[in-house]
Amino acid sequence: MTIQQKNETLSKAKTELASQKGYERLAKLFDDGQYTEIDAFVRSADGYAEVAAAHGTIDGLGVYAFAQNTDASRGAMSRAQAAKIKKVYDLALKTGEPVVAMYDSAGGRLDQGTDLLAAYGDILKYSNALSGVVPQISVVLGKCCGTQALIAVCGDIVIMTEKAELSLNTSGGSASARENAEKGTAHITAADEDEAINKTRALVSILPSNNLSTACVAYDSISASGSVTADMTAAQAALAVADEGSLIELQKDFGKTVTTALATINGTTAGIAVLEGKTLDHKSCAKAARFIRLCDAFSMPIISFINAESFECIKGAAKLASAYAEATAPKITVITGDAFGAVYIAAAGTGASADMTFAWTGASVSALTPEAEAVIMLGDDLGGRLKGSKDPKKDREAVVSEFRKNELTAMKAAENGYVDDIIEPSETRERLVSAVEMLSNKRVSTLPKKHNNLYI
Repeated sequence: MTIQQKNETLSKAKTELASQKGYERLAKLFDDGQYTEIDAFVRSADGYAEVAAAHGTIDGLGVYAFAQNTDASRGAMSRAQAAKIKKVYDLALKTGEPVVAMYDSAGGRLDQGTDLLAAYGDILKYSNALSGVVPQISVVLGKCCGTQALIAVCGDIVIMTEKAELSLNTSGGSASARENAEKGTAHITAADEDEAINKTRALVSILPSNNLSTACVAYDSISASGSVTADMTAAQAALAVADEGSLIELQKDFGKTVTTALATINGTTAGIAVLEGKTLDHKSCAKAARFIRLCDAFSMPIISFINAESFECIKGAAKLASAYAEATAPKITVITGDAFGAVYIAAAGTGASADMTFAWTGASVSALTPEAEAVIMLGDDLGGRLKGSKDPKKDREAVVSEFRKNELTAMKAAENGYVDDIIEPSETRERLVSAVEMLSNKRVSTLPKKHNNLYI
């Protein structure tokens, strides 16, 4: 074969690959549709491997990605595909750059027998080795079932299109994007492929590249999303303090007494956790705990907005308390309303090792529930006030309410060292910006151990 013939053959192969679905998706993901392909011509059975793998940039940041190629054996997993994916993970580990994994596959090549089991096992092992080292974003654009679903969910953030399927059950079943969002498996849902890829680009742009770096964010023309006012809920305040257009909410349809989001605060990427509700349920605690661990893995400041009275169950409370206590990233808390007992201790106080705790002027802080604190502090005086009452229950509530108003104030908490400063709601963003800057060089050494055994 002449050099000209070889060049023609190569050009034909490249043209054929570029028109296939996996490569089209990579072109949408990377800046200007440009990328460097990895193991371009690896073959599987009678065709090219069922996955496209490449390195490129997103907003100028280096990223590795692979996209299962439905135009090659419907994207079925094979030894060749697994080898390409493992190489992506290996290069990401060496260079400290994020991985975007796009899933759309009919399953596995069953004719490869036990070799297919080894292929799945190797990918799962590599993905877990990367966990906490570089961000991994799983984008489910079609069918992703069986072991591949397990691998996809091991990513830090899972994005699904509305028509995608994600389930350990290879026959589908309870696999829709809506169902996975409600179960907390899918962090973000998108209407279609283009929206999913755009959301992926936004996430990569805001996340640090690895556990040793900070996010690269432009500082020009930064403005707040809005002004914080006293009548706002904690969630509304959190949205207002974020840089305009930067907030990305995660797991919106799961654990609804907690809101979790990534955003930038004056250009610095931070995780925002809003704990708001009379009682925080188990799902909400699990959602917040996982999010806190994600932020801590990549040293993103954790900003918590608190307005909650109690936990629904002790297991959820322990899970959340463990995540806060173990996190060594900068931790800043804003108490916008109530912070009582275990909620304060787990998320805002010494148990959470909070670096800075602010309270709005109208906040209420207590080591116990207001009623329990009133009973202890008032003692016999409480009984005296209720003696001869015609409506003891109503009068008792009035006494507790008065006690709360007079004794469980932000000022009392500050005087006792439980709050660093009392601020007006309108000052919230300014104080958070200062606190994040102050804590930007925070370094904490922990005792040598593999991990705690509390996050269960």
